[in-house]
Amino acid sequence: MKGRTILYTGAAGGLGLDTTLLLIERGAHVIALDNDDAKIAALVAAAEGRGPGRLTVSRTDLADLPGLRATLDALAARHGGIDVVINNAAIYPSKPFEDYTIEEHQFVQRINVDAGIVAVQAVVPGMRAKGFGRIVNISSITLSGGWANLSPYVASKGALVGLTRAWAREFGPWGVTVNAIAPGAFPTDAEKIHPDPEGYERMVLDAQAIKRRGTASDIAHAIAFFAADEAGFITGQTLQVNGGWTMS
Repeated sequence: MKGRTILYTGAAGGLGLDTTLLLIERGAHVIALDNDDAKIAALVAAAEGRGPGRLTVSRTDLADLPGLRATLDALAARHGGIDVVINNAAIYPSKPFEDYTIEEHQFVQRINVDAGIVAVQAVVPGMRAKGFGRIVNISSITLSGGWANLSPYVASKGALVGLTRAWAREFGPWGVTVNAIAPGAFPTDAEKIHPDPEGYERMVLDAQAIKRRGTASDIAHAIAFFAADEAGFITGQTLQVNGGWTMS
C-alpha cells in the first residue's frame, strides 16, 4: 500500500473505520468521504499517529452527484490521481416493498450505486493513464436472498455486482481490476433495523459455518487484499465474507 492514494466512501462507518486504519498502517494515503460528524471525529482520533500512511477527510454529501464529481476532480488533481476506489457508503431503509415510494427507491440507488459510478468516472481516466487501478465495490449477503423489507437496498447491491463485472471487462486492458466483497451479518449500526437483536444474533450464528460474529477487521483484510498489487490477476469476482453462511 505504500505510496497508494485510496478513495474510500463511507470510510468512517461501522465497517469503514477498521479498513481505513489498516490501509494507513500499510502506508496508504486514504481520502475518506463521509458526512457523519461524530464518526468522522472518531476516525480522525483513531488515525492519529497510525502512519506511515496518512488520512485526508472530505465531508461530502454523496446525494449531490454534481457536487461529488467536482469534489473528486479537485481531490484527484490535488493528490496526483487516485489509485484505489472503495465504494462502501450505503443506506438501508427497511419496510415492506409496497410502502416505498419510487422516490425512495431512487434515493437508495443514488447513494448506494450512482455515487459509486460518479467516483469511478472521476478517477478511471487517471488509472488508465497510469496503467494501474483497483476498484472494490461493497455488495451484501442480502443479494443471496432471504431478507424481506430491504428491496431497494438489495437491488442496489445487485447493481454493484453487475457493475463489477462490466467494469472488470472494460477496464482490464488498462491494468485496472474491479472486484466486489459481499459482507455477511456484522454487528454494526445496520443491525439496529432488526426488532429482536438477540433472536437475530441466534439466527446469524445458526446460519454460519463459523460460530462467531464477523468483525470489521475481517472485511478490512479482504479489502486490503483486493487493493494490493498482489491481487492483480483477480478481477470481476465477488468474495463472500460471511463465515460460511452462503457458499459458492
